[in-house]
Amino acid sequence: MSIHVIKPSSRKNNAAKALVSRDCGPTGCEVDWLTSIRVEAEDDITAFTDFSLEKGWGDGLPLVPPTESRVRTFLSGNDRYPDEIIARMPDSSECTVEKIVINAVMAGAPVESLELIIAAIEAIAEPDFELYGVNATTAPVFPAFVVNGPVRDALNIPYSYGCAGGVATKANAIGRAIRLIMRNVAGQVAGTTSQTTFGSPGRLASILMGEWEEKSPWAPLAERRAGVEGNAVTAFSTMGTMNVLDTTSTGADAFLEMIGKSVAYPGANCFSPSMEYSEMTIGINPICAAIIAKGLRSIEDVQEVIWKYASLPADFLQAYHREQVEAQGRIREDGRIYATPEPKDIVLFVCGGLGGLHALGLHSFGSSLSQTRPIARAVPAAIAAE
Repeated sequence: MSIHVIKPSSRKNNAAKALVSRDCGPTGCEVDWLTSIRVEAEDDITAFTDFSLEKGWGDGLPLVPPTESRVRTFLSGNDRYPDEIIARMPDSSECTVEKIVINAVMAGAPVESLELIIAAIEAIAEPDFELYGVNATTAPVFPAFVVNGPVRDALNIPYSYGCAGGVATKANAIGRAIRLIMRNVAGQVAGTTSQTTFGSPGRLASILMGEWEEKSPWAPLAERRAGVEGNAVTAFSTMGTMNVLDTTSTGADAFLEMIGKSVAYPGANCFSPSMEYSEMTIGINPICAAIIAKGLRSIEDVQEVIWKYASLPADFLQAYHREQVEAQGRIREDGRIYATPEPKDIVLFVCGGLGGLHALGLHSFGSSLSQTRPIARAVPAAIAAE
């Protein structure tokens, strides 16, 4: 059956909408708020997936056709005007609620996830995040997200076993919606606007996980990093996941030494002369976190110890690399190069299953700073009560 779908990559903007009275809300006033171009396609997932690849909208996985009915149904479950501009993308294109919803429908994201997606887009659109570089670089980098607050359970955001990937949850569709927005609104296309050499599975569905706050001996990440309590999302750039296994250590310093030394290797962006600033995001398994907290109660002390070990002796680098880093003033008085400028740039959170002693290394791109945003509105009552 041939139908009309709403084009996900259309950047048409109808400024006249701003002149219309909004007193009766986004579903009233007999106003058609949707401004995107309609395109004829087949209302069949397989056919539409092929069609989307021909048009450059798809990611190669099955897509739900974003019919006008599906888009309006998604919008009706929330309270946002479709023409509301959430962020401007690196090419100055406008990322509106309408564009977000179209891509969320295609990804199969739940209606109740809109506010989380909006907060995530707001976080990565900030100038300090430097989304242009993350999208365009030769590196395999992509934005990843850690969620805090009750919204974790309301949307089934994983924070226990398999939290960084592999859990059967619609959080995968939420992450994929963000990735489709990167493609269709921000314009990230490998080999064209992105020169990524290898890419990453994270460029299909991102990494969207929660912090296991209930198992953490420290305050939640969003509260520590930005003073945001409750529902919030923290965005950071990452090259992917790195596992740190330590079945031998028994005390706080020993665990932190293994974590710090493991994430410090010469080819990481944080040691590259082309990246003068870097953060390091690390997920700590709840069992490890409990052991560490017995020796070091303060999260600042934990950051300090990891930072000390997450360093390399300058003479470990090739001579030319060492000369470049030295010219940047990055070799300290002790003759070492540190993964981040200061201990506070070690971004820590608690997550993961209880089956073993592991840590999760998430190396950053280098120039993008992590950003935290509150999830501005409550998850709809219908899902929050489930």
